[in-house]
Amino acid sequence: MSNRTFTMVKPDAFGKGFTGGILDQIIQAGFRIVALKVTKLTKEKAGEFYAVHSERPFYDELTTFMSSGPIVAAILEKDNAVEDFRTLIGATNPAQAAEGTIRKKYAASVGENAVHGSDSDENAQIEGSFFFSAFEQF
Repeated sequence: MSNRTFTMVKPDAFGKGFTGGILDQIIQAGFRIVALKVTKLTKEKAGEFYAVHSERPFYDELTTFMSSGPIVAAILEKDNAVEDFRTLIGATNPAQAAEGTIRKKYAASVGENAVHGSDSDENAQIEGSFFFSAFEQF
C-alpha cells in the first residue's frame, strides 16, 4: 500500500471554504483521488479514529474539535504517497511549515492545522478503511 495515503480536510479548513484549494493543491502535486466524501464525525467516532491518542492530554480537545463540523475524507494514490503527502502538508505547526505547503497556506495553529495526513503505510490503510469500504475505493 505504499502508493496510497489517507487525508482529511479538518473542520477548520472546511468551515473557512479552503477545501477546493486544498484538493487542487493535492491534485497539482500529482496525487490521484481514489475515494472522497464529505461527512461529520460524532465525538464517539472521532474518539475511535484518534484512539491511539486516548491517554494524551489533548485527546478530549482533539475529539471535540474533529466533531465540531464537516470534514472531507480522501484516499490518495501516488508513488511514495505517505512521505510525499507529509512533505506537501508541512509541519503540524503552521508557523514552522515550509512555504507553499498546505498548512503554511491554510492552517491557523497547531490545533487547527487544516489537514490530517497518515504517518505510515500501515496507518494509511487503517485510516482509509475507517472511512471507506473496499466498494468505495477506486
